[in-house]
Amino acid sequence: MENEERVLVQLQNEEGESLGAPIDLPLDITPEKLQTICNALQKNEELLPYAFYIHNLELTGCLREALQDGKSTHSTEKVLDIICQPQAVFRVRAVTRCTSSIPGHSEAVIAVSFSPDGRQLASGSGDTTVRFWDVNTETPLHTCKGHSHWILCIAWASDGKKLASGCKNSQVCVWDASSGKQLGKTLCGHKMWITCLTWAPQHSDSQCRHLASASKDCTVRIWDVILGQCVRSLSGHTQSVTCVKWGGDGLLYTSSQDRTIKVWRAEDGILCRTLQGHAHWVNTLALSTDYAIRTGAFDPANSRVVPKGTGLSHSPTILKTFHNYCVLCLCVLFQLKNWH
Repeated sequence: MENEERVLVQLQNEEGESLGAPIDLPLDITPEKLQTICNALQKNEELLPYAFYIHNLELTGCLREALQDGKSTHSTEKVLDIICQPQAVFRVRAVTRCTSSIPGHSEAVIAVSFSPDGRQLASGSGDTTVRFWDVNTETPLHTCKGHSHWILCIAWASDGKKLASGCKNSQVCVWDASSGKQLGKTLCGHKMWITCLTWAPQHSDSQCRHLASASKDCTVRIWDVILGQCVRSLSGHTQSVTCVKWGGDGLLYTSSQDRTIKVWRAEDGILCRTLQGHAHWVNTLALSTDYAIRTGAFDPANSRVVPKGTGLSHSPTILKTFHNYCVLCLCVLFQLKNWH
């Protein structure tokens, strides 16, 4: 337009260096258009966001508004200095890429789990083997052979020294994480495949000798891995047990395809409570205390593990973090229920 008001602008960086020659711009130009000009002058391959300042005041609207709001008027015959300040760019990339790949298994990998210290990764596969990997170097440490069918689930002991694995042939094996050798004999007793494994918390089982296994045969078995014996069998579900969790003060929580969650006393196997309400299978459980020791409000370097029965159960460092917990569960109908 012939009557359009214009001003001569000199774009400068934060150090006061000029970005090209002065430009004749209309007073109704916005920061968005200035960004396009600034990127062109900087020859940026990707458009970067900029903030613009006139006399230490940020330009948020059109140039005319900034000049009218200023304490002093600017003559259109003089060059107006505008400072361009690049802004930080935060990009969230979609998970469409693989940072690295660790080959080794000859069949599908069914179960993976990091060690408690995060230095090792264990994997169970359809090739009937359990493999230990060094996370830092991404190299194999041990290949464990002992199962005769697919490995369906694995679980690290809380001390990070043992790993349990369950297969479709209803067998449970315990492995030494440092050597890859099997500890004791294979634990047999279930009539159908293993669906889930969980270890007793370390504060109540300092030797990590008790392991619970859930099975398609509707039962949960508690094992003494040192003796290689089944301590007790928990039966009460009418369909496959899908998940088992060992709580902080001696309770076992089990979910099942019979749409119920059952709470058991681990020391004697007595059923304490049955939680009902889901309209379909309950596939998984999560306790609010799953990682209480790792994220508790204490210094891990100075903390102590107090085994059960030592008379120090009043220690507020670890044991108190396991009280007043709740159970979180999911079912296939996308319902979420929170049980106290």
